[in-house]
Amino acid sequence: MDCVYTSLRRRPEVSPAPAGEVAEVIGILWAHTTPKDGLEHISGSLDSDRVDLLLYFLSPDPTSPAAGGPLHRAAALLTRGHQASPALMRRYLPPAGAPCPQADDPRRPKA
Repeated sequence: MDCVYTSLRRRPEVSPAPAGEVAEVIGILWAHTTPKDGLEHISGSLDSDRVDLLLYFLSPDPTSPAAGGPLHRAAALLTRGHQASPALMRRYLPPAGAPCPQADDPRRPKA
């Protein structure tokens, strides 16, 4: 089993949510997990400007290199969950390295 520590940073203009914030984030991530992720467990805690997460993954099958390592799988899950969840998009900044979904929006004014 592999464990990855990661965080979602709260947007500066958003105040901490009620006590269920960690459970809500964990539920959203579970909702966007695929069998390919190999996710076994998620735990989390709240800090003043972020939610910290421990993601536990099954170790990848050495005969299937396409599965990706635990860091890759964690980043993919966070990005997928953030892009698919209006609640995560509203409350948290995109995960590091994630493409901004509005970047290619033709309705977005050009800078």
